[in-house]
Amino acid sequence: MTDSVTVRRATEDDAPALAALARANRAFLAPWEPVRPDAYFTEEGQRTALRALAAQDPALAVPCVILVAGEPAGRITLNNVARGAFESADLGYWVAREHNGRGVGTAAVGAVLHLAFGELGLHRVQAATLLHNAGSQRVLQRNGFTRIGLAPRYLRIAGAWQDHLLFQRLADG
Repeated sequence: MTDSVTVRRATEDDAPALAALARANRAFLAPWEPVRPDAYFTEEGQRTALRALAAQDPALAVPCVILVAGEPAGRITLNNVARGAFESADLGYWVAREHNGRGVGTAAVGAVLHLAFGELGLHRVQAATLLHNAGSQRVLQRNGFTRIGLAPRYLRIAGAWQDHLLFQRLADG
């Protein structure tokens, strides 16, 4: 399965496919994501989100689409890209339920790390998972992330401030 997984930068043209994926996976992703307004699950909502990211300095956020056999299967984004002495970014991603547990997330994270440490020249990528998200923790560990700590009430997920485990991956050398 992982041979057919690719990642590319998202564009507004991805809005219809991303909206369909978001709607189809709304209940599946709800325990792992912030509470989203209904508009988020529409084509226009996705287009607006993609426009907002595109309006930022492209060096600050890198939204990407996860593709399986050329078809959208999730999202992966480098956010909060910091330059200067830090050279770091936060990683966030989700994979559609039908592709979950098949190595898609692992392959997508690997591809984005290649982008982060190659083209973007970052030194560090950080990711956070809910304490009970063992699947995402395995994805990160398979990609060389190490656990660096616990962040109490780190993000508001599923409507509540929840603790997260923090992980990081440093560039080789």
